[in-house]
Amino acid sequence: MPARLTFRHRPDVRSDRRPGGLRAAALGTVLAALLVPALSACGGASSAAGGATLKWASSYFPGHWDPVVSGSGAQFRELALVYASLTRTDEEGKAVPDLAESWEYNEKGDRITFHVRPGLKFSDGEPVDGAAVKAAVERAQKQKNSALFGDLTSIGSVTADGLDATLDLTQVDHQIPQLLGERVLQIASPEAAADPAKLDRTPVGAGPFVVDQLVPGTKAVLRKNPDYWDAKNIHIDRVELVSAPDASTVVSGLRTGVYNFADLDPSQADAAEKAGLDVFSLPGFNASNISLNVNKAPFDDGRVVDAFRHAIDRQEFVDKLTFGHGEPTDQPFPPGYVAYDPDSENAYPYDPARSRKLLAAAGHEPGDIKLDLVIPAEDPQAEIVQSQLAAVGVKVTIKIDKNWATPFFAKDLTFSLYATTGRDSAVQTLTAHFGPDGPLNLSTPYEPDGFKEAVAEVRRTPLDAPAYPQVLRAATRAGLESRALIFTFSSPNLFAKSEGLSDLPKNPAHIDWTGVRIAGGS
Repeated sequence: MPARLTFRHRPDVRSDRRPGGLRAAALGTVLAALLVPALSACGGASSAAGGATLKWASSYFPGHWDPVVSGSGAQFRELALVYASLTRTDEEGKAVPDLAESWEYNEKGDRITFHVRPGLKFSDGEPVDGAAVKAAVERAQKQKNSALFGDLTSIGSVTADGLDATLDLTQVDHQIPQLLGERVLQIASPEAAADPAKLDRTPVGAGPFVVDQLVPGTKAVLRKNPDYWDAKNIHIDRVELVSAPDASTVVSGLRTGVYNFADLDPSQADAAEKAGLDVFSLPGFNASNISLNVNKAPFDDGRVVDAFRHAIDRQEFVDKLTFGHGEPTDQPFPPGYVAYDPDSENAYPYDPARSRKLLAAAGHEPGDIKLDLVIPAEDPQAEIVQSQLAAVGVKVTIKIDKNWATPFFAKDLTFSLYATTGRDSAVQTLTAHFGPDGPLNLSTPYEPDGFKEAVAEVRRTPLDAPAYPQVLRAATRAGLESRALIFTFSSPNLFAKSEGLSDLPKNPAHIDWTGVRIAGGS
């Protein structure tokens, strides 16, 4: 008998920033500023069209609306207004049904069948079925400009049969339901996606909202999708999404009613609270790190790597960059999350005296090591790293390379910085950071001893198996033996909203509008 894991949903009960991340172009900023008076004229929660209006100011307005091109960075939260996925994440970080009402693995664990809800359609009228799932997976794997192909290496082929989509896997992998959520497989209408460039300008999905107007890089206006599978739990009638012109203007915009929801820079949190706004954070997987290339000197000496580890004061990053709203971290998961490994906590405490001794043992006098820290744009993290390493005798020169991504992902750099928003699949997070081909592993093809075997064991373990937490934490522990990364701090998913907007579900790293109401709206 095949092992059947069936998930049924009770809808009535449900309530990648990288350093120097892309911002809206100058023209977009000017246009956004010009839009402010027009939006403020709407006033309160109701727009000229009537109903409950969400007015969202975003500092990471999508550069692309084709989910295959946009990738799995922070912009997926906005794209989730338009697109739905096979699964989604609940408040415990578990995969629950979205477009798929259930799924099942075969006994071996190398094949999984998703059963799509009946009667669904995309906003262009095309059916949501197994063929749409197959088209979405294959497009993500094969489209030339796909940012997702590396996330789908466990999927060999997809077979569609009516409402069913069966994925034959390249290995036993019980992570697939976690993987194919809003970050990695937002499903577009196959007919619309036949012209990816057009889809990028006029997105067509089966999510909770439909795009009525899109000004690239600046503004999107959306209306509620009556055909969304969970439409009865969507109480927002209209969304006005704009690119926030500047962090310092967001609080005033919220206070005056230009916006009623915004992601918030930590530097503005105090002002937002004093203005009487509701300032809150949502759980997430944000983690910043210092990237080292152990294939190059001086990091080919483990003593130097350990010296750098002990030279880093994580609390300084939190105090200066997040104004106390973040957390120091030495792993890519937050405390309390199933993948977080308590046994690895604070394995390399801040100890500059020990750092200097390790450097001396490796034969380095103060000032001997001179390194270029290459980053894509000005970043205060770099200055903190520079200062802390100077205290142990390492001279760091900060160099800005606007084409930084090319040498970073080619693994040509020696020393850099990176920050990630994490992934819904813990294994995907681990392999991205520590795997031999991981995009965030600057030391490719290096991987820590035992990591490959530990990850394979996680893939073989069903998500609901009693042993799963222990097996997963063992893989985290193996990954953290890597000499290629030094984690520093976790920035908060910080937001501010007007009092009229009800609380959002606390789904890790996601923004979920299910059940959310706006005072004065429907």
